[in-house]
Amino acid sequence: MKLILSVIALVSFAFVSSAQSIQDEDFIADELPAVVIKNAGKDFSVYLPDRNPDTKVRQMQDKFVGYNIGKDYEGHDEYLVFFDAEEASLMATYNDTGKLVRVVEKYDNVKLPRSVIFSVYKSFPGWVIVKDKFLYTQADGDVLKKQYNLKIKKDRDVKRLVVNPNGEIVAGL
Repeated sequence: MKLILSVIALVSFAFVSSAQSIQDEDFIADELPAVVIKNAGKDFSVYLPDRNPDTKVRQMQDKFVGYNIGKDYEGHDEYLVFFDAEEASLMATYNDTGKLVRVVEKYDNVKLPRSVIFSVYKSFPGWVIVKDKFLYTQADGDVLKKQYNLKIKKDRDVKRLVVNPNGEIVAGL
């Protein structure tokens, strides 16, 4: 009888552990929505970090997400938080209740997404990207601007392009 109960218990644990591993395989962190919600005062603040391939962009955004405004906003109509690093800056504005109102991010010389690189080199064969900036702006949880400002050069000719993350050239043709 003890042997039968032991076998049943062992089989039960095997099924439970295999079910857990199947669920873990289905759960992939990259598929999670990129929304961070902070409870600040009466309101909720929504920040949508970008899934940029550049590490300095992700590090700056992680630093911002980890920042705790605390009660510093009290007594002010607006409260500005500024993060600055080499070739990167992030400015966030909170209102008088501590709600995140606006975020403006600017990064220089970032690792460009493949779609941007392929689009530029396909549209401008023989040209070289010499300088780039990534601009990312959002207000009240809505992305307002997400673009790459590029400077390309061929011989002595220089052009400035504005490209969205999908590779669509918005301006500068």
